[in-house]
Amino acid sequence: MAIATTEPTVTEHEAAQVERANASKATPVVFVHGLWLLPSSWDRWVTLFEEAGYVASTPGWPDDPETVDEARAHPEVFAGKGIGKIADYEESIIRRLDRKPVIIGHSFGGLLTMILAGRGLAAASVAISPAPFRGVLPLPIPALRTASVALRNPANWNRAVPLSYEQFRYSFANAVGEDEAKELYLGYSVPGAGEPLFQAATANLNPWSEDTADTKNPERGPMLIVSADSDHTVPWAMANAAYKKQKDNKGVTEIVKMPGRGHALTIDAGWREVAEKSLEFVKRFT
Repeated sequence: MAIATTEPTVTEHEAAQVERANASKATPVVFVHGLWLLPSSWDRWVTLFEEAGYVASTPGWPDDPETVDEARAHPEVFAGKGIGKIADYEESIIRRLDRKPVIIGHSFGGLLTMILAGRGLAAASVAISPAPFRGVLPLPIPALRTASVALRNPANWNRAVPLSYEQFRYSFANAVGEDEAKELYLGYSVPGAGEPLFQAATANLNPWSEDTADTKNPERGPMLIVSADSDHTVPWAMANAAYKKQKDNKGVTEIVKMPGRGHALTIDAGWREVAEKSLEFVKRFT
């Protein structure tokens, strides 16, 4: 199990969420966001899961701003955050919980969910449109086009990379109408760290890559992978390849494909369908 050498300092808000979860008798659910989004992207999911009897936490990545406006005003705070550092930060928060949580993540948050579950930290997990880990080989052209936002300039490794509206429309909001796409862009899109994109793109060339998930750990717990059939950022081929790797685990591993959905499936108007599918899976094991 990978363990951070020094425990990162969590925010007061994150510490308060942990304290609230530990004071509750409910099973905790930890929601992990991905690139170009903030923890607030999970707000509606939090309400749904808490109404179902769980207690939710929405940790950020290290140094996440609190609001979209703040994030856009200070994009530099996202720079210099690699997969290992982010995963260790999430682990430091999860280990403060008195009970093993459900972990749910989207995009790079889906990848982090797999990494954290592979460290034996999840009672059950749901990885939605997960970014690829080492060993996931397909790299379809739409996924390359999305990643090229950062990869076309090596200097972006140490930078924060925003999405233009056109890039967001292609990468996230291709399966919704123009009006909704603009609403999602204004309401959710923030700059993202370039480093994880480079790490994911080179993972299969680097034996020491931080982009590695332990798929065989018997303590991984049940895992559901959710794929969107019109996803440009994580096409079905990538999600299905991750599923086949995770099937090496002796635990329950399932995959579901959501029809007519793109990468924005956790935040667009159809979010509830995805959330309820995830909740249905989680309820079977907690």
